[in-house]
Amino acid sequence: MDSLTNQYCQIIKNVLQEYADFFGNDAQVKVEVVLDEKNDHYLLVETGWENGYRIYGSLLHFDLIDGKVWIQHDGTEEGVANDLVAAGIPKLHIILGFKAPEVRKFTEFAVF
Repeated sequence: MDSLTNQYCQIIKNVLQEYADFFGNDAQVKVEVVLDEKNDHYLLVETGWENGYRIYGSLLHFDLIDGKVWIQHDGTEEGVANDLVAAGIPKLHIILGFKAPEVRKFTEFAVF
């Protein structure tokens, strides 16, 4: 892993942990940070039961691909990309993978 990838990986882990701390856990629903550093996949998921219903889903999903941070899923209201920028990742190194490729050119982030 090169130093830039290491830096981005650490920023992603910090952001995921901040969101995990914010969402917190309760007796029935757990928020988990899932790190696959070997393959550069990083997720925040919730699991559990609430009022008889299964709770499971990805809140955030990042991949590091070719030196860029791909946001594959963003379940936040404000947009996690802004947190990545505030932490030091340039907008040109962030790809909004959850947006269609033809729409990405209208964002302020990388196209591909």
